[in-house]
Amino acid sequence: MTTARAMGDPRVLISEEDIQAKVRELATRISEDYRGVEDLRMVGILKGAFIFLSDLSRRLTIPCSVDFMAVSSYGDGTTSNGSVRLVLDLRRSIAGAHVLVVEDIVDTGATLNYLLRLLAARRPASLKTCALVHKPARRKLETQVDYMGFEIPDAWVVGYGLDLAEEYRTLPYIGVLDVEE
Repeated sequence: MTTARAMGDPRVLISEEDIQAKVRELATRISEDYRGVEDLRMVGILKGAFIFLSDLSRRLTIPCSVDFMAVSSYGDGTTSNGSVRLVLDLRRSIAGAHVLVVEDIVDTGATLNYLLRLLAARRPASLKTCALVHKPARRKLETQVDYMGFEIPDAWVVGYGLDLAEEYRTLPYIGVLDVEE
């Protein structure tokens, strides 16, 4: 597989201010929905969700713990190869815990469906999902998303955790990038 590369600079799709407003909105809803729950486990999907998870968890008004998983389906290209591979698993059991999976992007739905099947088999008390962005035009599998940030067009996006071949993750906004393989 060849490595994808950028053609020019990203164009702002979602501003830093709009992202932070959405994070506050999602944190408020999650805090209300989980009020009284003693064991909320937020599971961030690396690497893309780390910035979103960090901002979201700090805005919650309820206690929670954070763990991480890493999966791979893209490599350095711009197209999912259709198979999902677990790269890093949770460090603690989620049996009996209330679990909120935090994703950066829902594209085809393959990754999130894989994760939900894997985690459901571990018998959590509840299992919900939160995604910053989703691309409905690329969806191949119906996917459970309980807390959704932004709907975006079918374009390659970078920033706020999203990348192209490990670059652009630290941009404070989400931008559209023209790419070539």
